Parts: sequence; structure tokens; C-alpha cells
Amino acid sequence: MNPQAVLEDAGMTSAAARAKRELFDELHQSGQGAALHAWFVPGRIEVLGKHTDYAGGRSLLCAVERGICLTASARDDDQVVVRDVGRDVSLAVALDPELAVPATGWANYVATVARRVARNFPRARRGADIFFASDLPSSSGMSSSSALITSVFLVLADVNALRYAPDTEAIFQRCEDLATYASTVENGRGFGVFAGDRGVGTAGGSEDHTAILCSRAGLLSQFSFCPARLERRVALDAALAFVVGVSGISASKTGAARERYNAAAAATTRMLDLWRENTGRDDRVLADALASAPDAVDRLRDLVIRADGGVSDGALLGRFEQFLEESQSLVPSAAERLAERNYTAFGEIVARSQSFAERQLGNQVPETRALAASARDLGAVAASAFGAGFGGSVWALVPADEAAAFTARWSEHYRHTFPEAGGRAQFFVTRPGPPATRIDSNATGS
Repeated sequence: MNPQAVLEDAGMTSAAARAKRELFDELHQSGQGAALHAWFVPGRIEVLGKHTDYAGGRSLLCAVERGICLTASARDDDQVVVRDVGRDVSLAVALDPELAVPATGWANYVATVARRVARNFPRARRGADIFFASDLPSSSGMSSSSALITSVFLVLADVNALRYAPDTEAIFQRCEDLATYASTVENGRGFGVFAGDRGVGTAGGSEDHTAILCSRAGLLSQFSFCPARLERRVALDAALAFVVGVSGISASKTGAARERYNAAAAATTRMLDLWRENTGRDDRVLADALASAPDAVDRLRDLVIRADGGVSDGALLGRFEQFLEESQSLVPSAAERLAERNYTAFGEIVARSQSFAERQLGNQVPETRALAASARDLGAVAASAFGAGFGGSVWALVPADEAAAFTARWSEHYRHTFPEAGGRAQFFVTRPGPPATRIDSNATGS
């Protein structure tokens, strides 16, 4: 197994692939040298598409060149034993449909997968020993939790041969279907004939899992959701790179942050309920309602204003306008401007998205606002916070040959402005990376 060669063949830059080889070396030294299964599972950048996916909207996405490296061996019992080599911590759970799942922490994610697999696939009772190491910052808004959920599911699918069983192979035929299934493990919804169950507690969509499983190296991918559909891919100019600034403010999907995240999702549910009650229609998601008739946007806007008490600056209306603008205008326009290499216009679109996030969506904190603003002031082509918000990270698009110098200036400014959060902050450079990649067979997961 040569992880570096496999990942370079998948399109990862040499420096990033070399770093992954070092993580796999660390796993082998921890006792997993004879493992039969090995994967790299990345995090992601949401270039645009803030809180759009679960309402059927659009996102512009790419994988990052950081993520989880894992090796695994099948067991002869139903135990799923997972060891985080970097933190030197382990846990064990059973493939049990009645498994009690912890409410918080990384055990929540692992146990949620084991319980859901046991419920949806009754013959899947072979456990695994899983060792993983990660260079993806946790609680950073780059989908580290979704990457862990996806990682554990891919291993359990491997050791139980789910990919090849007649009753289960359908979800593996398209990466979008596999991503949607993985997202339902996380959010607790059903998928086709597979019944839902308790998730991890967030009411999210499939954006993260789609980026993790369906991205392509060097490309940005525009998807719409519910169901996940690829709309276009746009090559990112080789002369550009992303610099990611991790704010040091946790963007966890558990605890108090979960409630703030779910409030943004609940607002779209409230709007859809208003639409259904007043039209008699049964549209599944907000995007379907908005596309149902030529006057649907105006009709729903009027309903939302009434629900806000007749005021023109109510919170629900702000969320409505943010979703409408982000999904229907900003995402496709940004992809088009990138394809044209019109970076001035692209930067203006991204700045508008960031403004909507700060004023209407309300998911920004002072640290992410400052990171986005200072990146633009320091000469970035564009910059935006991304992910669930309420902390997390900001991306900045810069000339690749200036990325190191830009990173130094950006990080210094941030640490001077926010000394406490800056002490926890991280900054790194990435190109759009490959999707989840099977290392042992030199084949991508999608």
C-alpha cells in the first residue's frame, strides 16, 4: 500500500499526499500494519450555500486536502472498536439495534452509526477494529464529525460486504445516494426502504456528506439537494489556492451550538408549514415550494411577512431572503463567474453572501466576521465564513504563489485582534482535494 501514490493519482497535491502518508505510517506503527481496509476521508469547504441544503437549495463545494486516515480489520464478533491514535483514546460499541447512544462527544457519532447499521442491515453483525489519525481540525466547520460518521460507515460496509448484497447495493451505485444515506444516519431521517432512527441531534442535510464522497480534485462542484443532484463542476484556476483560517471558536454539532444550528433549520420548516397550510400543497422542502408556481416566491414572502407581524424586517423574513438569494442567485452566479475567471465579480458575490450571513442568517460571531473582513483587506480575491456557523472557519481565495505570505499576515492580524481565540486558531493552505478514497485498492469511494 502506497497512500501517497494513491492520493496523488486521485489529484491531491504532493505535499498534502506526503502528509497523509505520514499519518498512515503512524497508524501502522500503532498495530494496524496488517489491516485489510484503508481509507482517506476528507473534510470540506462550503464555498457558498450557507444553510441551504436541508431546504432543498444549492451549494458550491469542494473537499479539502485534510481529513481522516484510517485502517481497519474485520472482527469475528459484533464489536466496533475505534481508536483515535492522535489523542490515544479508544471506545467500543456493539452492532446492536437497541444500542444506547451517548448524547455528546465523539462516542455519539460512532455509536449512532453502529446502531443505524444494525437496524437497517440485520445481517451486518461483523464488527471491526478501526484505527484513525486526522489532520482535520475538529469542531472547525469543515465537517470533521460527518467525516467520522462516513468513515465508520464505509468500514462497516466493507467488512459486511454491503456494497455487493442485492438488497443493499443500490445505495452504493451513485455517490449522491451514498452521501444522502450517510446524511440520514447523522440526521435520523429515513432513506428509501431504510427506516430512520435517532441521529446525532442536528437537523442537517446532505451537503457535508456529498462534498466528502462526490467532490473532485481541482474542481468546485455545484449541487442542489433533496435529492442531491450534481449541477455543474468548475475548475479552480491552478494559480489560486484556498487559505483556511480556523477561528478557534468551536462549531460543534453537540451541546448549545446544536440548538442554534437547529434554529436556522426550524425557520425553513416554519416557512414550509405556512405554505402548506395556506395553499393545500404538500411540497417536501422549501425549494420545491418556491419553484411550484411563477408567483410562489411573492406568495410565500407575503405569508412570511404576516407571520412576522406585518413588519418588513422580521427575523423569519430575513431567513427567507437569505435562503432565496443564496440558493437561487449567489451560488449559480459565483460558479459562472469562476468559470469565466471574473474574480472581481466573484469576490463581490461572496461578500454579499457573507453580509447575508451576518445580517439575516445571524450565524456569525465577531471572530468569523473579522477573519472574513481582514482577509479581503489583506488582498484575498474573496473570503467567507462557512459551515454551520456560530464559530468555525473562514476561507480566503488567494494567488497560490502568495499563499504562504498571506497566511502569515492573516494569522498575525487575527491573533493580535483576538488573542484568546487566536491562541487556538489554525491556518493552512489547500487546493480542492479528492473525495473519500480507498487506499488499499487504489480506487475512490465514489
